[in-house]
Amino acid sequence: MDSQPSAAIAVPRALYAYTLLYGGLVVLAGVLGTKLASLGTWPVLGSLAVESGIFAFLLLVVLSSTVAELYGKAMADRLVRVGFVPLIVSMILLMAVIHVVPPAPFWHDQDAFARLLGQGARMQLAGLISYGTSQTLNVAVFAKLAGRPGTGLMLRAWIAGVLSQVVDTVLFITISFVGVHDPVTGAALPLGAIMTGQILSKLLLSTIMVPLFIQLFVSLGRRLDART
Repeated sequence: MDSQPSAAIAVPRALYAYTLLYGGLVVLAGVLGTKLASLGTWPVLGSLAVESGIFAFLLLVVLSSTVAELYGKAMADRLVRVGFVPLIVSMILLMAVIHVVPPAPFWHDQDAFARLLGQGARMQLAGLISYGTSQTLNVAVFAKLAGRPGTGLMLRAWIAGVLSQVVDTVLFITISFVGVHDPVTGAALPLGAIMTGQILSKLLLSTIMVPLFIQLFVSLGRRLDART
């Protein structure tokens, strides 16, 4: 007896596209984070610098908020949880390539490769905790503000993005560096100063990027889903 094919599950086009993009950006954020980028000198704020992974991470914030706007909080929470899969797999593969797979005899960049892409277990744990907490908070705040008078799409996305970035920075830097001392001076790392600079930089980028991109992604998602 021939078996009948199971019915195909209809997935909205935008949700499918955004999920794929989200998974790629989760991995890319860690790779980009190996470069510290200058944001220039600003009035009052002074000279600002930030790890480059923030550009991918802010897009993750935008995407999770977009999914919450188009498909509801439950779907956005699921997207955040699914994001752990490519994040953990990429960490395992990087560690395997760095520490297990031997370099070719004629390839002499192993040390540079390991220095740039290799993270200790503590920083990996910090990344997992800060990612899950901040992204979940972003979705929760964004959804909570829905329907509130005076809180339109762009404002909701900005508030949620700013709060999530502050939490992400505090968690990551605390877990990664608390108790760590400068190898030269022996003094404890100035966590407060590091957090302040990172938070100011991320708040600036959140203000520039998040409101613009949330409007773009929501509009694009509605157009994609409207196509037959």
